[in-house]
Amino acid sequence: MVMGVAAVVAAWYALRGLGAVWGPAGRVAGWLAPWTRAAHAWVLEAPATFAYVAVFTASTLVQESAPPRLIELLTTLQSTNLANLHREPLRALANSALWVADKGQGLVLYVLVFVTVVAWGERRWGTPRSVVIGLAGHVLGSLLTAVVETGALESGRAPAWLAVTTDVGVSYIMVAQLAGAVLLMRGRARVAGAVLVTAGVAGPLVRGGTLWDVGHVLAALCGLAAGAVLLWWAPSRRPPNVAPCLPCAEPCRVRAARG
Repeated sequence: MVMGVAAVVAAWYALRGLGAVWGPAGRVAGWLAPWTRAAHAWVLEAPATFAYVAVFTASTLVQESAPPRLIELLTTLQSTNLANLHREPLRALANSALWVADKGQGLVLYVLVFVTVVAWGERRWGTPRSVVIGLAGHVLGSLLTAVVETGALESGRAPAWLAVTTDVGVSYIMVAQLAGAVLLMRGRARVAGAVLVTAGVAGPLVRGGTLWDVGHVLAALCGLAAGAVLLWWAPSRRPPNVAPCLPCAEPCRVRAARG
């Protein structure tokens, strides 16, 4: 997927360059300009979301290209497991947010959710509040999961190796952001969003899930709580529109004038 996106971007800029010296290529670039301009605006209106997508996509590429044992050791050392949280809590929380679990499996799903729903939410929350919601899901969700894990270990209901297992946090941030986005939806969209998020987060736990499924539920609840507090503090903002500020080729300007 990453290589495909890179190829599309490279092809677009090659087409624009060719359009400067060859008329047909210029006309095709002008015809595509409104859509590429809208995509450019969408990225600029949700900077934190797209910056984070770039970070965890890069870490996934590292996982796919490096020796599996090295990645397993690295993610364990940077996990929010009990050993790391006890030894270096701030570093563990920061580092674990950079990795996609299971050696990068599900990257396409993560990217799609972030660039659509999470980006939609950031446009309405604003970047600072969106970041707060994501951090609430990751930090508070990880710490509450650690509390549950400690209780399970002390009661003998969990094996001792669980204290040094791998638990990394892109998914915690994602479910918290999804819960925050649902708060801003209206009508049927909110009902549908709530049903989908609840099914995706709580479903595995109901079916006899793992500690990580408990963590996803806790992270979503933390994101929901953070969003509710932020809405109490101030209403959501009107989504920005940076598209008119972006450069536009001649065919694009003609279409904008007609619209």
